[in-house]
Amino acid sequence: MIGAGSFGMAIANLLAEKNQVLLFARTPEKLLKLEADKANKNQAIHENIFFASTLKDIGENCDLIFPVVPSARFREMMVNLSPFLHPGHILIHATKGFDVDVDLENFYTISRSNIKTMSEVIREETSVVRIGCLAGPNLASEIKEGKPAATVIASKFDEVIELGQKTIRSVRFQTYGSNDIFGIELAGVLKNYIAIATGAITGLNLGENARALLITRGMAEMIYIGRALGATSEAFLGMAGIGDLIATCSSPSSRNFSVGLRLSKGEKLADITKSMNEVAEGIRTIQIVKALSEYYQITAPIVHVMYRVMYENLPLEKGIKFLMRYPAYIDAEYMKNES
Repeated sequence: MIGAGSFGMAIANLLAEKNQVLLFARTPEKLLKLEADKANKNQAIHENIFFASTLKDIGENCDLIFPVVPSARFREMMVNLSPFLHPGHILIHATKGFDVDVDLENFYTISRSNIKTMSEVIREETSVVRIGCLAGPNLASEIKEGKPAATVIASKFDEVIELGQKTIRSVRFQTYGSNDIFGIELAGVLKNYIAIATGAITGLNLGENARALLITRGMAEMIYIGRALGATSEAFLGMAGIGDLIATCSSPSSRNFSVGLRLSKGEKLADITKSMNEVAEGIRTIQIVKALSEYYQITAPIVHVMYRVMYENLPLEKGIKFLMRYPAYIDAEYMKNES
């Protein structure tokens, strides 16, 4: 396991129920604290988890590797890990974000050529062939508490799916498989910005009907963005799409949901991000998807409104009122327009 954030530790503990796990943390200070406390933020560390001081230790001692680090640092991590990998390794990542080759503070347009999923980064930076991803309604806090959950392991290689399922499945953690790794990755990324908007609606006390409206229209927006990037609708309608969307848009323990909730209380985005201990991928995703929707001329009102709220000082209440009135005359029109 590469990454010792809340989700990385939750998955590491699940893996440790049936396997020995070698864990790498980003900084020596973090590693020393984990070793000393035998816990991470009140989350006990399973006795089958051991600690790696270098990425070399991971590459030389593990055949199956789970990278779970923020998207903005993912490529750098893979570059550093690459010398210790060979084509026989299997990597299953669980990072829900995009890698981009533009400066997000000074970009004009972003197209498919400017973004990579994490599996594409792995393919570009390493010799690894068998790559997978893990995505689904997997709130770390609930996994930590032993509550039931499920995930999708996606890969073009059936042996990756089978090994991932065998390694992590338990009576409280169900696993599904998919060969549509690109679609599954996109679903996991795009739902994050919908969760920010849903948190804002919740914080404004607009009710469950309004939240359901936004989630449903958010699904349509996700599908249209996904199609523009080359995906089909199926991945968005399964566990990694609508399943993850419902969980992330319903729980204050979701980092992205909590960003929207705090925006609704009048906090500034800069103060929110500064105070967060872990990354809310949806903040970065809003910048990327807004530019993508403009390049591909996609109607995507949720991402445009949230971008203006977060970066152009549009009052949140005004933006949400606009979304609640935005017309969509045909229900589930994306099911009728599949190309």
